[in-house]
Amino acid sequence: MTESGHVLVVDDNRVNRIKLARLLERQGHRVTVAEDGSQALKKLRSQEFDILLLDIVMPEMDGYEVLARIRADPALAAIPVIVISSIDEMQSVVKCIEMGAEDYLPKPFDSVLLRARIQASLEKKRLRDQQQMYLQELRSEREKSERLLLNILPRPIADRLKQGGGVIADSFPSVTVMFADIADFTSLSAGMSPTRLVVLLNEIFSAFDQETSRHGLEKIKTVGDEYMVVGGLPLARDDHAQAVARLALAIQKRCREFRTDAGKRIEFRIGMNTGPVVAGVIGESKFCYDLWGDTVNVASRMTSHGMRNAIQVTDSTYQALRGEFLLESRGPIALKGRGSMPAYLLRAELPQTRVAGA
Repeated sequence: MTESGHVLVVDDNRVNRIKLARLLERQGHRVTVAEDGSQALKKLRSQEFDILLLDIVMPEMDGYEVLARIRADPALAAIPVIVISSIDEMQSVVKCIEMGAEDYLPKPFDSVLLRARIQASLEKKRLRDQQQMYLQELRSEREKSERLLLNILPRPIADRLKQGGGVIADSFPSVTVMFADIADFTSLSAGMSPTRLVVLLNEIFSAFDQETSRHGLEKIKTVGDEYMVVGGLPLARDDHAQAVARLALAIQKRCREFRTDAGKRIEFRIGMNTGPVVAGVIGESKFCYDLWGDTVNVASRMTSHGMRNAIQVTDSTYQALRGEFLLESRGPIALKGRGSMPAYLLRAELPQTRVAGA
């Protein structure tokens, strides 16, 4: 199959330029001409060419320098260059090939041979372009896979998983776990179509995701109407309780935005607990990064036994936050399966801590 392309002819001799241009146009190519090296480089940087026919002996900037500048420029380096020169010396041929020229033809050139060399160069360029396209597609797919993996796993965990580190299970002596859920979700969902319910949950959890990301914390999962976040892993941080408290207050504020179709405010409960957990990855085909331990269970109970539109925290979280946040004792509350436990309501961050806070 005959290839055609956009050819740049560079020669300081007007007769040679015209002769080459006419020959190439008869062969079906689109031709642009340049009378010296500087003009050629300007045209190469302003237009796209499939191949360059380059003379060597030119004033000011000879063909060797043009070839060197082309190969040194990443944007131009892939353009095939065929040298057509009156210098019929092996030393010149070798120099041009070593500098990256595709081919070298002495003047006067044979038109049939030139056509064959151009076709061979265009075919190589087509194959290179195709290869680059495939490589770009592979990079794009790899990036897409990376984004998908990071949607379900924290980056440090994803990196370890890609390195084939085996079972991932880590113990953390102190983290803060937060749950947020919708009060009377069963009644709310009964009055909505499945599509509208999913749309609403997506709006709510997308807002929560924005706040979680802004506060530099790790979303673990959503289950039904329940949203789970943790501070202090997979990378440990000393201020995990404070960071989660700020997130809880920000989410509480965002919750005021959401209404039912009838205009009624949707009410939320938020619970927090601080303590040790085990974190790891389960599953082989559908990975899940999750937390286990009594700390998680109590945080969930703090939510389900909490007050509407309030943030309820355990004594361990209270001890980590007191002096920096406004907390109100709710007294002992009975938790299912846990008995009586002291609980506190997180109301606000104290003004003086905002200056030195994270």
